[in-house]
Amino acid sequence: MKTRNALAFLVVVAAPLVLVACSSIGGQPSGSQGPASTSTADPNAIYHRTGATDVVLRFEEGGGFVPIGFFATQAPQFTLYGDGTVIFRNTNVAPRVTETGVIPSPPYSIVTLSEPEIQDLLRFALIDSRIEVAGPHYTPGNIADAPTATFTFRAGGVDKTVSVEALGFDFPPGTDAPIVTALAELGDRLRDFSPFASGATTWMPDRWRGVLTPDVYNPAVAWPWADLTPGDFTQGTEPDGPQFPIHTLTPTDVAALSLTGIEGGFSGLAVTGPDGKDYTLALRPLLPDETR
Repeated sequence: MKTRNALAFLVVVAAPLVLVACSSIGGQPSGSQGPASTSTADPNAIYHRTGATDVVLRFEEGGGFVPIGFFATQAPQFTLYGDGTVIFRNTNVAPRVTETGVIPSPPYSIVTLSEPEIQDLLRFALIDSRIEVAGPHYTPGNIADAPTATFTFRAGGVDKTVSVEALGFDFPPGTDAPIVTALAELGDRLRDFSPFASGATTWMPDRWRGVLTPDVYNPAVAWPWADLTPGDFTQGTEPDGPQFPIHTLTPTDVAALSLTGIEGGFSGLAVTGPDGKDYTLALRPLLPDETR
């Protein structure tokens, strides 16, 4: 495996995997709402919830030594929902910077998988990539400021989150190395799911998370809204929630920004509030299961 030299959107190389036995094939689902999958008569099927907002498999990678704007707009790269909907984006593409200093995020795509395709992906994650036997967290211990990859898996009676620091970097030899190597291959697949998503189209959210911070690095433009103030952007109280002042924005609110090519969100837009203070605005799409 080659050592990755930068951020989470770079491509990694993974070694061959060792197949492990899986006791969760056919197991009842846990930790979600909605009915279990009954769309296949295969006794070896990996059961999963089938709701349109039931997260079955999710991959998110972020953190490390990056500007604050990247934290503000960080979002899952890949989500498989129970009804087969996949919303994903390719983060292996380097971000571009516009003349105004705004940095657009890659757009999301959407595709619907058939039940056999869902089963193939779940089996690859649970067995081939060793999610079932993985521990909650892995770190190489010798790489600073690297991003952390987080896998969420809820199917076949398994409900767990597994995080790996510096996924795709060289991992020290030992008992954890084969599992981390297997997880790196899964990370490769989910970072750019487009080869497995024939017929995918651009996904347009119906809600956005607007993030307002006092750090300003670019020339400011006028405040775009007559019915919103900086005070409407508030920090939540959830322990794992955003640590920035946020407000849910509608497509009409986003259209008032008069920006193009921001389907995937952006960071770095400096605005002067009605209070005369300058702020930096970032925008991040809200996924179907997210409320704020």
